[in-house]
Amino acid sequence: MQKISVLLFLVWVCFLFYAGIALFTSGFLLTRLELTNRSSCQEPPGPGSLPWGSRGEPGACWMASRFSRVVLVLIDALRFDFVQPQRSYGPGEPSVPLPFRGKLGTLQRILKLQPHHARLYQSKADPPTTTMQRLKALTTGSLPTFIDAGNNFASYAIVEDNLIKQFTSAGRRMVFMGDDTWKDLFPGAFSQAFFFPSFNVKDLHTVDNGILEHLYPTMDSGEWDVLIAHFLGVDHCGHKHGPHHPEMAKKLSQMDQVIQGVVERLEKDTLLVVIGDHGMTKNGDHGGDSELEIATALFLYSPTALFPRSPPEVRPELRFVVPQISLVPTLALLLGLPIPFGNIGEVIAELFSEVEDPQPHSSALAQASALHLNAQQVSRFLHTYSAAAQDLQVKELHRLHNLFSKASADYQRLLQSPQGAKAALQTVITELQHFLRGVRAMCIESWARFSLVRMAGGAALLAAACFLCLLVSQWATSPGFYLHLLLVPVAWGLAGVIVCAGLLACAGLKLDPVVLGAMAAMGSLLPFLWKAWASWGSKRPLAALLPNPGPVLLLLLIRFAALFSDSFVVAEARATHFLLGSFILLLVAQLHWEGKLLPPKLFTTPRLGFSAPTGPSQHNGIHALGLGVGLLLCIRLAGLFHRCPEETPACHSSPWLSPLASIVGGRVKNLWYGACVGALVAMLVVVRLWLGRYANLKSPEPPVLFVRWGLPLMALGTAAYWALASGADEAPPRLRALVAGASVVLPRAVAGLAASGLMLLLWRPVTVLAKATIGAPRTRTVLTPFSGPPTSQADLDYVVPQIYRHMQEEFRGRLERTKSQGPLTVAAYQLGSVYSAAMVMALTLLAFPLLLLHAERISLVFLLLFLQSFLLLHLLAAGIPITTSGPFTVPWQSVSAWALMATQTFYSTGHQPVFPAIHWHAAFVGFPEGHGSSTWMPALLVGANTFASHLLFAVGCPLLLLWPFLCESQGSRKRRQPPWNESEARVRPEEEEELLMEMRLRDAPHHFNVALLQLGLKYLFVLGIQILACALAASILRRHLMVWKVFAPKFIFEAMGFIVSSVGLFLGQALVMRVDGAVSSWFQQLVLAQQR
Repeated sequence: MQKISVLLFLVWVCFLFYAGIALFTSGFLLTRLELTNRSSCQEPPGPGSLPWGSRGEPGACWMASRFSRVVLVLIDALRFDFVQPQRSYGPGEPSVPLPFRGKLGTLQRILKLQPHHARLYQSKADPPTTTMQRLKALTTGSLPTFIDAGNNFASYAIVEDNLIKQFTSAGRRMVFMGDDTWKDLFPGAFSQAFFFPSFNVKDLHTVDNGILEHLYPTMDSGEWDVLIAHFLGVDHCGHKHGPHHPEMAKKLSQMDQVIQGVVERLEKDTLLVVIGDHGMTKNGDHGGDSELEIATALFLYSPTALFPRSPPEVRPELRFVVPQISLVPTLALLLGLPIPFGNIGEVIAELFSEVEDPQPHSSALAQASALHLNAQQVSRFLHTYSAAAQDLQVKELHRLHNLFSKASADYQRLLQSPQGAKAALQTVITELQHFLRGVRAMCIESWARFSLVRMAGGAALLAAACFLCLLVSQWATSPGFYLHLLLVPVAWGLAGVIVCAGLLACAGLKLDPVVLGAMAAMGSLLPFLWKAWASWGSKRPLAALLPNPGPVLLLLLIRFAALFSDSFVVAEARATHFLLGSFILLLVAQLHWEGKLLPPKLFTTPRLGFSAPTGPSQHNGIHALGLGVGLLLCIRLAGLFHRCPEETPACHSSPWLSPLASIVGGRVKNLWYGACVGALVAMLVVVRLWLGRYANLKSPEPPVLFVRWGLPLMALGTAAYWALASGADEAPPRLRALVAGASVVLPRAVAGLAASGLMLLLWRPVTVLAKATIGAPRTRTVLTPFSGPPTSQADLDYVVPQIYRHMQEEFRGRLERTKSQGPLTVAAYQLGSVYSAAMVMALTLLAFPLLLLHAERISLVFLLLFLQSFLLLHLLAAGIPITTSGPFTVPWQSVSAWALMATQTFYSTGHQPVFPAIHWHAAFVGFPEGHGSSTWMPALLVGANTFASHLLFAVGCPLLLLWPFLCESQGSRKRRQPPWNESEARVRPEEEEELLMEMRLRDAPHHFNVALLQLGLKYLFVLGIQILACALAASILRRHLMVWKVFAPKFIFEAMGFIVSSVGLFLGQALVMRVDGAVSSWFQQLVLAQQR
C-alpha cells in the first residue's frame, strides 16, 4: 500500500504543476477576438458616395471590377530569391551557382518583354510562417496570432469574413486543386475540388502531379471563374533535402513549366497571381520570423496592360516590397468584390492606376479612391472591434481615428473639385497610407493579449509546487511523515472545485476547466503546505531546505537566472555542454577534496547526503579520474552534433544531422551507413555485456530470453529500414513497391517488438536463476518472530534479508557438502542487481523505437548517451558509502547532473526550442503515405522524436538511487584478497563482507519507498524551476522584442518537456515498484516451499 501512496503523491504533485502551466498558458497565449461580421455590396464601408468608377456599372459593388477571372498559383515556400536570376560574378570572383536561382525564367522573361503587363513584388509574410496561418492571412487580410501555430495540422473552418466567402456570395465558380488544408478551412466552398494529402513532406510529386493532371483541362473547359492551384513540391523538397539540393532545381524548373503553360492559356479578362505563402531557412524549415522565412515572391500578370508605365529602374527587392495581406483588398477591388470585414491590409495602389488615361492626375485620383475605400473598411473594423474587445491601445486608436477623419475630409473635398492640385492629391494618398500602416502596426503590437491575473496565478502555483517539492523531499526522511496525509489535500481540493463551480454558476459565467483545475490545485496545496510547515518546516531554518552543497545551489540559480536572457536561450546548446563539463570537473574536484582520489586511509568523510560511511571508498583515484575524462570526452563528441539557431548566422549546423538520403555520393553514404550500423551494434553489445557482467543473462525468464533474441532482431530491423530509407529514390522501378511495403512493415515491427519486450518485462520482471541442490542441513537458522509461513508484509520484510544471506552462502560454497540425502537448498543468481537489470532492459527497449524516429546518424549520439549515462552513474556512485538500515538519500549533485544531461542530449539530437527546428519527418516513420484525417498519431510520433531525451532520462531516474548499491560488488571485489587455498576459505567465511548490493534496500522497505519519493520530488523540483523561470521570463518580458521568437517558444517546449518528463518519471518509479513487488512474491513462494 505504501508503494501506491508514493505513486499517488507524485501524481498529485504533477497535477499541481500541470494546473499551473495550464493557468499561465491560458493567460499568456490568448487568441484575438474573431468577428463574424461580413462585408456586402449593399452596405458601403462608410458614409459618402462610392468611387466614380463604380457608378452605373451593372453588377458593380464598391468599385467596378477590372477582371472577371483570376488564376491563383500558390507555390508553397516560394522564397523571394527563388525567382531571381543567377548572380553575375565579377572577374576573379569564384562562381558558385545556386541550385534554386535562375530556374523560373518565365517570370523574368515576361518582366523584360511585357513590363506594362506584369510586376514582381517581395511579399513580406507575418510570423508564424506556417501554411495554415498564411492561408488565413491570404484570404482574410488579418493577422493570425501566435497560438494558432499549434493548429497547423488540425485546421478548422475560418469563421471570419474572407475572399472565398465573398466569391461564393457573388456566385463565382471556384475550382481548387492541391493542398487538402483548404478542405478544412473552407468546407463546401468550392464548386469543384481536387484535394491531395499535404502532410507527407517526403513526397515531392504526388500533389504536384495531381494538380497537373487537372489544371490544363480545367482551364481549357472555361467552366470556372476562380482557379486556385496550391503546389507543395518546393516546400516538401526543402523539408527533405534543403534549398541547396539538386532536387530543388528540378522542382523549380517544373514550376516554371507550369507557369508558362498557364500564361499561354490566359484570356484577356483574366488575372494571374503567383505567390508563395512563406519562405524557408537554409535548412528548408519554416515557422519563425527570419528574413528567409518571411520574404516570399508575389508575381502579377495579365494579357491586358496592368500599369500605365514601366517600373522604375531600381532593384525590385528595394522598390516593390509589400505586406502579404495587401493581396486581399487588392484582389477584392480588382474583381469587384467587397473587402473582407476584418482585413487590415493596404491595397497595392499602383494597380488602380488608369491605364487608358495616362494622365498622372487621373491615375492618382483612382489610387486615392481605392485607398479611401480600403481605409473606410479598416476604420469600420476598428470601430466594431474596439467595441467588442478592449485590447487595442486607446491613445493610438484615438490618434488613428483623427488621422482618418482628416484624410477622409480631404478626400471628399477633392471629389468635389476633381481638377484640384496635384500636391493635395498626393497628400491625401500619403495620409491614407499612413493610417492603414499605423493600424497594422498597432494590431501587430496589441494582439498579444495577456491576462495578467491568470499569468500571475499560474506562476504562483508553479512556485508553490516547487516549494512543496523542496519541503517534502526533506520532510519525507522524518519519522513524522506519513503518506496518508495526502487524503486531506485531496478533500480540500474537491471542496475548492465545488465552491468555484458554484460561484461561477451563480454569476452566470461559463465553467472554465482551467480555472476549476487551478482552484482544485490551490485548494489541495495550501492546507498541505500549512500542515507541513507547522509540523516540520517551522522547526528548522529555511536555508536547510535549499539544495546543497553550495555549488549545486549556484548551478540551479545560474540556470534559473539565465533563462531571462534571450542571448542565453539562443546559445543554450553550447552553454549546456559547458555547464555539464564544469559540473563533471566539480565532482572530480570534490572527490579529491574528500580524499577519494587518494589511497585509502584510516578515516573517511561523509559525502553527498548519505549517512556516515561504513568502510573505505569503493573506487580508487585512477578509476574516478578515468570516469571523469571519459565523460568529458563523450560530452565533447556529442557537442559535434549541433543545430545552429537562426539568430546566429555565423554558426554552421552539423551536417551529420541530415538523413543519409540527402548525401550525394554512394561511397560516402555507404561509409556513413556502416558507421551507423556499427553504433547500433555497439549499443547492443554494451547493454548485453553489462547484463552479463552481473549475470542477469543466465535467467530463463521471458524478458531475458527477449534480450538475447529480440534485441538483435530489433537492431536488424532498424538497420534494414535505414538501408531502405537512404536508398529508396535509387531503387529499381520493379522493386519500388517492395521497398515501399518494407518501409511500412519494418518500423512497425521494431515498435511491436519493443512493446512486446516491455510487456514481458512488466509480467515477469524478476530475472533470477534459482537452482535446487542437495546439501547438508542448514548451518544458519532463519529466526522469525512468528510461526509458520509469513502472513503479513512486515513478516516478509523481516525474513527476506536472512533468506537472501543464506542463499548467498549456499551459492558461494560456504556450507559444507555432505551426503546426497541431505535437505534441499536453493542458490539464486542476479538478486543483487534485480532492480537495475529491469531498468536497463526497459531503457534499451524504449531507445530502439525512439532511435528509429531520428535520422540515421543520430545513432552515434544514442551510443554516446548510453556511455555518458553509465560513466556518470559510476562517477556519482564513487565514494558513496552504503548504509544498511537507511535512510537512503540521493544527493542533489546526482539529480542536477542527470537533468542537465537530459538537456544536453536534447540539443545533441539536433533539436532547438523553436518551431522551425521540429523534425516533422518523424511523423512518416512507418506511415510513408500519411495518416489520413488522424492527427494524434503524427503528433505522438513527432513528440516522441522531440522529447526522446526527456523520456529516457526520466524513466532512468531511479538508477541514481540503485547504482551506488550496484557498485558495491566492484568495491568489495577489489578490497577482498583471494584465499590461498580452499581450507583457508572455509576457515575465514565470516571475515568477508557479504555482497547484498540492491538487496540492502529491502532491509528497510520504508526507507526504500521514501527514497524513491524523495528522488522523484527532487527531479520534479529541478525541472519545475526551469518551467517557472520560463514563465516568469515570458510574463516580465511580454513586450520584449524577442518574446514571440525566443521566450514564448522556450516556455512551450519547457512545458511540454516537463509533462513528458513527469510521465516518464512516474513510469520509471512504477517499474521499480513492480520489480519490488515481484521480488516479494518470489521470496514468499520460496518461504512457503521451505516450510513444506
